[in-house]
Amino acid sequence: MKSITITGSKRESVGKVSTKALRNAGKVPCVLYGGGEVLHFSADELAFKKLVYTPNVYTATIELESGEKFNAILQDIQFHPVTDRIIHIDFYQLFSDKEITMNIPVKLVGSSPGVLNGGSLRFPKRKLRVKGLPGNLPDFFNADISELKIGSKLFVTELDNNDCVFLHPENTVVAQVRRSRTSTDEEEGEEGETAEGEEGETTEAKAE
Repeated sequence: MKSITITGSKRESVGKVSTKALRNAGKVPCVLYGGGEVLHFSADELAFKKLVYTPNVYTATIELESGEKFNAILQDIQFHPVTDRIIHIDFYQLFSDKEITMNIPVKLVGSSPGVLNGGSLRFPKRKLRVKGLPGNLPDFFNADISELKIGSKLFVTELDNNDCVFLHPENTVVAQVRRSRTSTDEEEGEEGETAEGEEGETTEAKAE
């Protein structure tokens, strides 16, 4: 998994006055958990742009002015309710021999014959929650839809898990092709009955 470097400074004071002063100076107060001691530090707000405002998932390399370096993942972030500026970030320290849990994006690859015949592609699982060692976590999972006909589903068990564990039931649907009004009759003889039987399900695609 790709990493983004965040250069920061340790915070000597963590009170409200110093925190407000940091924000006024364009810096974000941060906390790093998971190590021996909780680490308080701050970094320029612009340093988080590529880490926060992206659909991709990255780890962070936190480099302090003291020369200390920590590998971490973004655990929680708070935004100002009016301006949407970042006002606080929590990080969790990574260790190569300790498993972590993360949400990893899913990318669709291939062309679905069902869609080419007028079917409607649904993509309910744009991210998957997985558990594994940091070195085994991919940037994203590929979901091959090239075999999806009208009425077909792609389940989470059909994806390459990259030595991670999917934290979803085995019958979790990542993508499927539903019959639509514009679909042709070519595949309906084989798959149409299944599609009609599922017409009452709610599977609109949405990002988690």
